[in-house]
Amino acid sequence: MHKMRQMNPAENLLSLPSPLSISIWWNGGSILGVLLGFQILTGLFLSMHYTADMVNTFSSVIHIMRDAPMGWLFRNLHANGASLFFVFMYLHVGRGLYYQSYISQPRTWMIGVTILFVSMGTAFLGYVLPWGQMSFWGATVITNLLSAIPYIGPSVVEWVWGGFCVGQSTLNRFFSLHFILPFLIGGLSGLHLLFLHEKGSTNPLGDLNHVSKIPFHPYFTWKDMVGFLVLFIMLAVLGFFYPTILGDPDNFIHANPMVTPVHIQPEWYFLFAYAILRSIPSKLGGVIALVMSIAILYFLPIAGAKGAVPSSFTPPYQVTFWVLVVFFIILTWLGACPIEEPYLTLAGPLTVLYFLSFLVLVSLPVLWKKLVLF
Repeated sequence: MHKMRQMNPAENLLSLPSPLSISIWWNGGSILGVLLGFQILTGLFLSMHYTADMVNTFSSVIHIMRDAPMGWLFRNLHANGASLFFVFMYLHVGRGLYYQSYISQPRTWMIGVTILFVSMGTAFLGYVLPWGQMSFWGATVITNLLSAIPYIGPSVVEWVWGGFCVGQSTLNRFFSLHFILPFLIGGLSGLHLLFLHEKGSTNPLGDLNHVSKIPFHPYFTWKDMVGFLVLFIMLAVLGFFYPTILGDPDNFIHANPMVTPVHIQPEWYFLFAYAILRSIPSKLGGVIALVMSIAILYFLPIAGAKGAVPSSFTPPYQVTFWVLVVFFIILTWLGACPIEEPYLTLAGPLTVLYFLSFLVLVSLPVLWKKLVLF
């Protein structure tokens, strides 16, 4: 008997049996992988001209934009690439939530939520680096939230700052962490794929035991290529024609500790969590709600019941999911609004409804099974 030829990892990936029925929503993972590599590459070139020095940092960013060869392009693509990364991250999480991936692949889901957390931390650190007004005051406000930790909060804040205020030590450590964390995201992504390929991809029917499977290549590699083409077109449009549309005008002003911006707000992809933070009067309560707005995703595999009816056959689940999406969008809008009425009054009930939506999502498939099918 002849020995079977062992396939290398690349061949294993190309011949991976994949469900015939998966749609374009399953392209998000590969697009995120390309974006991560793109962000690391452009960030590497930007770091060659960047100076982590309070006096010269802002000028070094201007130098990158005006003097460094193709520096303007690399910075525009890096800044807008971060926004697109979160667009596809939220779409990817939304697809997993809609098709109940947290039930069929709990470990893959847990690693994915961790990647989301680390990505948010990396993006926040990167937003501080240009050392504009919104960078400085955003860092001050967000790091000050750690002071809400009972007993040790103020000491933790000083430890993070490296002093008694956001300064040179803060900038140095933020730059180092912003450079290192993307490689951690890459490692977690590898683990994410490892757990995914243990059972294989789900499909719109929510089933892992597929009857009809086809090789990953050439069927899905070509579909991924189309996704990459769309991604690069979006990057080109933002980088060449609308490079500042997603930024804050205050960040074009050098950081000044003596002048507070009229309206301090984070980047758009943090606004929903920022609105939740502001909706709660208690500082500690607001910080807990802020963290739980993402951490609640960790509890879905625990709360979700195995054998529940897939979302494709549960219309109330689908309606609840889209209601949750609407809440997310409205909270994002409220996060960008001034801290005044009626925005403050609106944020409170929406925060409650946002968290209740998750409770309804994990309960509905089981209830639907009992009420309709049996």
